[in-house]
Amino acid sequence: MIPIVLASVLIASALGCGTPAIEPLTSRVVNGVDAKPHSWPWQSLCSTRGTVEKLKYRVHVGKHNLVELEAGSKAILTDKIIVHRQWNPVLVAIGNDIALIKLSESVTLSDHVQLACIPAAETLLSNLSSCYITGWGRLSTGGSIADKLQQALMPVADHETCTQSDWWGVAIRRSMVCAGGDGVVGGCNGDSGGPLNCQNSEGTWEVHGIASFVSGLGCNFVKKPTVFTRVSAFNDWIDEVMMSN
Repeated sequence: MIPIVLASVLIASALGCGTPAIEPLTSRVVNGVDAKPHSWPWQSLCSTRGTVEKLKYRVHVGKHNLVELEAGSKAILTDKIIVHRQWNPVLVAIGNDIALIKLSESVTLSDHVQLACIPAAETLLSNLSSCYITGWGRLSTGGSIADKLQQALMPVADHETCTQSDWWGVAIRRSMVCAGGDGVVGGCNGDSGGPLNCQNSEGTWEVHGIASFVSGLGCNFVKKPTVFTRVSAFNDWIDEVMMSN
């Protein structure tokens, strides 16, 4: 099995993104299910090889099943990883949990490998907006890692809801977005860095969130939704990094 570090996403801020050749399942079922193969073609995986002192990072594109060799999938070495300068791994609640990966070579787009759109700057999702989390994280608290890419419907909990005292309270900043919190579905260990996929009014998929953290009480805890970095709070930073790298 590929040693998992975190999920990653191929993104674009221009036309030609967010329209997968293979339409994803968008049922109202909230429990996590196997995704239709390659229906989230911007979902990729970052893994490591080597020793702790000298790790080599690879981004795997075109993957669905981690334990099978798949036609069209490829592992690409990273050239550079740019972490937000205000990210603090000890104080996760400060926010800024975002990084960009520069690959060592160009990615060839296909039906299995495509780009996701990012939302316009400062776009805010309304409460209970229908979005989907995707990833290969643990299937339950302390459970096994998924072999096949999983997806689950996770309605958004807006800032007013998520900052209530019996939810996340003051731990949630404006640069974050919450989804889930029903005690049934949530992100889990191994989903970090993965997308919160939301379809806009024109039918295009946008990555509104990057999975950041879950409650220490468990992955699917009531009123403790999965917390994502809100992508639309970082458009300027994304543009700046891409222009200078």
